[in-house]
Amino acid sequence: MGRAVGIDLGTTNSVVAVLEGGEPRVIANAEGSRTTPSVVAFAKNGEVLVGQPAKNQAVTNVERTVRSVKRHIGTAWTQEVDGKGYTAQEISARVLLKLKRDAEAYLGEEVTDAVITVPAYFEDAQRQATTEAGRIAGLNVLRIVNEPTSAALAYGLDRGGKEQTILVFDLGGGTFDVSLLELGDGVVEVRATSGDNHLGGDDWDQRIVDWVLQRFAVDLSKDKMAMQRVREAAEKAKIELSASTTATINLPYITVDGDKNPLFLDETISRAEFERITKDLLDRCRAPFHNVIKDAGVEVGDIDHVVLVGGSTRMPAVNELVRGLIGKDPNKGVNPDEVVAAGAALQAGVLKDEVKDVLLLDVTPLSLGIETLGGVMTRLIERNTTIPTSRTEVVTTAGDNYTSIPVQVYQGERPMTADNKRLGMFELTGLAPAPRGVPRIEVRFDIDANGIVQVSAKDLDTGAEQSMTITGGSALPEDEIDRMIRDAEEHAEQDRRRREEAELRNTAESLLHNADAYPPDQIAAVRKALDDGDMDALKAAFAAMRP
Repeated sequence: MGRAVGIDLGTTNSVVAVLEGGEPRVIANAEGSRTTPSVVAFAKNGEVLVGQPAKNQAVTNVERTVRSVKRHIGTAWTQEVDGKGYTAQEISARVLLKLKRDAEAYLGEEVTDAVITVPAYFEDAQRQATTEAGRIAGLNVLRIVNEPTSAALAYGLDRGGKEQTILVFDLGGGTFDVSLLELGDGVVEVRATSGDNHLGGDDWDQRIVDWVLQRFAVDLSKDKMAMQRVREAAEKAKIELSASTTATINLPYITVDGDKNPLFLDETISRAEFERITKDLLDRCRAPFHNVIKDAGVEVGDIDHVVLVGGSTRMPAVNELVRGLIGKDPNKGVNPDEVVAAGAALQAGVLKDEVKDVLLLDVTPLSLGIETLGGVMTRLIERNTTIPTSRTEVVTTAGDNYTSIPVQVYQGERPMTADNKRLGMFELTGLAPAPRGVPRIEVRFDIDANGIVQVSAKDLDTGAEQSMTITGGSALPEDEIDRMIRDAEEHAEQDRRRREEAELRNTAESLLHNADAYPPDQIAAVRKALDDGDMDALKAAFAAMRP
């Protein structure tokens, strides 16, 4: 029986993910990247290139390279190559087929089923066409899922069972969606959605292209190779302007003048100028947001979290817009490029009966704890503990001047959290800035007779507190519990060494933090052993240390 995957089929880039141990894992492609450009090229020798190889040769093969086809799916659009017309479904199927093969190479087995995501604002024809693309690629499409819903599913299962209202702001390469959802008890309910199927990062790129062409002395519009170079440079400039205040577009030998002398294109665009020429695009994001709030019948203040999806949300102006509309910062805990595919993989697992509600605990068959420095599993409640029960642990910060810390909750018997099951996480904010080791943070686990688990963290100095409730029964079946216990026994020695190594590294970093208290040669020995990863040398360096 083949495996099922989740696929985010994007305008600019696509992503594939699979469930492993109940958790979604994004699969890297054959080129080593976790995102695959949604680009297909037909080489003159008959070879069909997909992804980064297709994008790399676009400048020299403009007419036979197809990109952003998602904007045409569900329409009568075709691309003619060598006298043959290719539909949007066929081009999309090439991208899906590459993702399928990359997943099969990673898994070592056939991939037969997939959940594929689409913009929430896609109409029926576009959804049908996406299903057809999957079938052409040899995939049984289990379900077409809206991208914001998929993102909320992945986000919600990572945040525990607490009821919450989520706004997903999804600005991709070619489409824009806003969705308002309610999460609770494993249910993801869409309250309202709105969007624009013709608004995305490609439009921001085009504004830079237009700006460059207006400033350049020669008309490049008829030169397809030159235009492709400008388009690629515009995309790079847009990305660069998310981190820098200026970006330079330098294209040597872009064309020639009337005397056949080579001309160079060299323009610098500021972030302020970029935001000026794209202001109307940004303003188009406002109406869908207001429509969603109105249709859902909620107040802006009712929104608990804002989740940004799509690479275009990295633009500072988009972040500022969201902050202005909502009155709070967007959540930074998800990868906007990958969260949709992760949610699709979870949905595939649900449909294939591979996923149970991992946040429901019936009893305490496995230990419960939190992750501390070095990836160590600090247990608060041991397996087979009688409930109701309560346990507390006081922890501190690993660095200076932390104003917030993540509290990650795990279930399992292994000493390192990487080998256990993550149940969820929350952020404790409002910490008073202080040197490492000074704050006192009390983490408390409470399990009542109904099996409802509440995890809270409180700064004993400021009183700041945050909590997460996990309800229900064990997320893992009995055979999985037995396997984890056996696994823990079989790997006891390996686990001991890894835990010892983590503790040695933590001790070394603490000593280096207080380097002034020790002779320079002793500190140098510790630093060298730590950099080399030589634990024996690190032990010897500790033994030789004298204040």
